[in-house]
Amino acid sequence: MSFMTKMSAALVAATLTAGTAYAQDPTFFRIGTGGAGGTYFPIGGTIANGISAPPGSRPCEEGGQCGVPGLIAIAQSTTASVFNNSAVQNGELEAGLAAADVTRSMYLGEGKFEGKPHPNLRIVANLYPEDLHLVMPKGASINDLGDLADKRVGIAQAGSGTQVAVLQMLNEWGVTRDNMDEAELNNSQSAERLADGQIDAYFYAAGWPVSAMVQLASTKGMELHSFSEEDLAKINEVIPAYIPSTIPAGVYDGVDYEVRTPAVSALLIVSSELSDELVYGITKALWNDNTRKLLDNGHAKGKQITAETALDGVTNLGVPLHPGAERFYKEAGLLN
Repeated sequence: MSFMTKMSAALVAATLTAGTAYAQDPTFFRIGTGGAGGTYFPIGGTIANGISAPPGSRPCEEGGQCGVPGLIAIAQSTTASVFNNSAVQNGELEAGLAAADVTRSMYLGEGKFEGKPHPNLRIVANLYPEDLHLVMPKGASINDLGDLADKRVGIAQAGSGTQVAVLQMLNEWGVTRDNMDEAELNNSQSAERLADGQIDAYFYAAGWPVSAMVQLASTKGMELHSFSEEDLAKINEVIPAYIPSTIPAGVYDGVDYEVRTPAVSALLIVSSELSDELVYGITKALWNDNTRKLLDNGHAKGKQITAETALDGVTNLGVPLHPGAERFYKEAGLLN
């Protein structure tokens, strides 16, 4: 680790352990998101904007930022869920966006993460459903996931929750790394490879519309696989956090049919090492009127991020709320 990296880490650590001093001193708050072509990155940027109020900025009541006084939040592009949870656990990030199923498995140390629990993970809010997109070239179709055997398939990038879930799903139809030509790519790379004919299909879980797919649909064209009710039930049995969902017709150019697909909740998670006062302030800022305007006027998925749905599925997930967030929800009458 370089001297400058050590100094930067020390500065962040000092500000985050300052307790109530966060209102007076600058506090740097890193939010892990995902690739630039997905949904985590723009949503994470909006959240960072909403909860920030850098030292010297105009007060909220005077038209300035309405976040936590002194907080400087930054959205960082990452490989998404698995990376974000690991980085929060290890203190390399203060917060991150992550899929509910991956967060549960990592917190408990089960499944792929057997024997490697991440006890520092805490939830601030359920954000929105991430719909699994199975993208294919225009005119292509499959009956079920078994048809992807011997195909060139984008399984999302290493370190993503999408890849963990997709490999579990494919295995139920007898498709593994041994009998498919898998490609570990982010969403933008996958869309480019599909457009160039280098892959036959790819998976990506994100809130629609996904910018890279909007571009793909409007240029080369694409199809989305619509799962049968039986297949959705089978997936839900294997991965309970993935529930049946729908991508409406017309979200993407040329995809003029309703798409039945599994979806998983996206969560905002933080470290248990953060002070209760800081996380209380962040949660309060996340749900104020100013952030509401930012969410409504940003990415289309922002409209689905509401205080009323912030606790949906959280109590049964097995991952604790951060005490600072819990305090806010109780004061707001959203939690008993």
